[in-house]
Amino acid sequence: MSMRFTAKARRGMVAMTIAVGLAVGVAGCGGGDTDDKKPDGSASASRKGGSQASPQEGQSAEPLAELRGPDGLTLKITSAQRDPGGFVTINAQLKNDGSKDAVLSSQLTGNETEIMKNGQSFGGATLVDSKAKKRYYVLRDTDGRPLTTTGVQSVRAGDTVPVFLQFPAPPTGTTEVSFQLPTFASAPLQISG
Repeated sequence: MSMRFTAKARRGMVAMTIAVGLAVGVAGCGGGDTDDKKPDGSASASRKGGSQASPQEGQSAEPLAELRGPDGLTLKITSAQRDPGGFVTINAQLKNDGSKDAVLSSQLTGNETEIMKNGQSFGGATLVDSKAKKRYYVLRDTDGRPLTTTGVQSVRAGDTVPVFLQFPAPPTGTTEVSFQLPTFASAPLQISG
């Protein structure tokens, strides 16, 4: 019996293969996935669903970088790990040091139509390799959803929300990049691994 696949079936199989590969890569790096319901720990934020970062073993108490944003928000990057799958996973803590609840700007999502249609995210973040003059954008899955924490609408005063982001990995010789997130100050970042 001869098996024939339509173009649509072939695309579906390719998309499924890529999605499974990304899911395995994400699960293996401890970055969480889009089905996570609650973070480990006591962070509580006003949000509608969304994915969360998982704490990684061996994270140092001292952040790799700290970015100041509006309304008392601070993003502390706790790890920037190069993974064997060809991507970099960044784990961070978004804290509201202000006295009032902070509503996150839609600018954090970025201005790409495909990412914007998937709701509030950190999809506007980039890694910049100034030596090679290259900019790396947040990865997307086959449906165009950004591989980053999604659904965080606001952060209550005093609360902390775990955040993860995944980017294509710069060449192995590149270990220092600049992390940029709209409405936050940029910061230099060392990539490990």
